[in-house]
Amino acid sequence: MKKIVVLISGRGSNFVAIQECALREDWEHTIEAKIVAVISNRPDAKGLGLAQGYGIDALCVDHKAFESREAFEEKLFEVISRYEPDLIVLAGFMRILTATFVNRFEGKILNIHPALLPSFKGLDTHQRAIDAGVRMAGTTVHYVSAALDGGAIIAQAAVPVLPSDDAHTLADRVLVFEHQIYAKAVKACVTGRVRYENERAVMDDETALELTLFGKN
Repeated sequence: MKKIVVLISGRGSNFVAIQECALREDWEHTIEAKIVAVISNRPDAKGLGLAQGYGIDALCVDHKAFESREAFEEKLFEVISRYEPDLIVLAGFMRILTATFVNRFEGKILNIHPALLPSFKGLDTHQRAIDAGVRMAGTTVHYVSAALDGGAIIAQAAVPVLPSDDAHTLADRVLVFEHQIYAKAVKACVTGRVRYENERAVMDDETALELTLFGKN
């Protein structure tokens, strides 16, 4: 059984989208994969209760309880390692991971960023896209590397930026496609249709097309 560990900091909407896809498609029997744990760095994260509702282990490693980032990451590494994960999925995990931590799980950590990377790395992506006057915004699933939002791109979904958009309306429309593309990317990675090789995401043409979405809403 391929084991997936999800890291969150808040409501866990992307976690729920992936878990609902896994239940709907019966991943446990069709591709022998399942989410085995949800871990948050915040004890008040709504997603922990949602994980418990699914019967998934829900744990907190509160970053505020540690004197340094390194001490926090050492405990996080310890907790994650208990599950021997094949894949670690960052789903709204609002902590920047050090190179030391990332390198311990090289090629096993995925993240989703609310922009079409490599554009608009970092925060406030939707407002920055509007301010820049771009016609398309979107979201990107990528492998996590030591560089912020700089890992190999796995999947992208693009949506038009409308003249009436503000940061909130654009974020809401992009989120719909985040939920779709992340579940697809997780499934592709856990089944080996996407592989991490030489700091690149390697896949065939059919998988690449499947992991490219164009929204019309």
